[in-house]
Amino acid sequence: MTESSQTTNATLYLEIEPYISHRVSEFDRIPSERRQELQQLSDYIRRSHAKGQAANLTFVCTHNSRRSHLTQIWAQIGAAFYGVTNVRTFSGGTEVTACNPRTVDALERCGLRCSTTEELSSNPHYFVTFSESEPALICYSKVFNQAPNPASDYCAIMTCSHADQNCPVAIGCDLRLAIRYEDPKVADDTPEESATYDERCAQIAREMLYGMSMVRT
Repeated sequence: MTESSQTTNATLYLEIEPYISHRVSEFDRIPSERRQELQQLSDYIRRSHAKGQAANLTFVCTHNSRRSHLTQIWAQIGAAFYGVTNVRTFSGGTEVTACNPRTVDALERCGLRCSTTEELSSNPHYFVTFSESEPALICYSKVFNQAPNPASDYCAIMTCSHADQNCPVAIGCDLRLAIRYEDPKVADDTPEESATYDERCAQIAREMLYGMSMVRT
């Protein structure tokens, strides 16, 4: 399968298809060093499947509020888009806060559908969907190895330097990777807020789609 292949294996919402096609067209923007990091993720999924096991991926950032949710969601979308079966994505933090509503807004601007009945909660559960045929991803802040996240037999992907430095042992994981992203939080409450979140969301979508495309090459 080539990098530009757009063979869709899941029925995605029509609103999201142009966004994904655009991100796939940008694969050539991914630096070689980052490709090597993403290749490790692809290799883990292949090894899990070769053993007849599901590939459990837990994306970790300190607060489980922005980058870890974005990577969890786009990795699952990428797996569905490229027909990579038996991949389950999760997210968590080294401490509990909440999924930031700016993260949710950025996802909705991509065409995803997000809902919650807990607007007044300090840590609301968001139901994020991208397809009529795929179950909703339930996004809220939790510690990385807290149920329903797997406590063993998973790959821990550190998406921020703070979590990577302050979580020296991801208990129960059989592989730990660092795929770091800059925090869009730096633009909170500034005129650049939406653009910064959209830029980070696009980068993560592009790279998670690329990683899943490489599973099948």
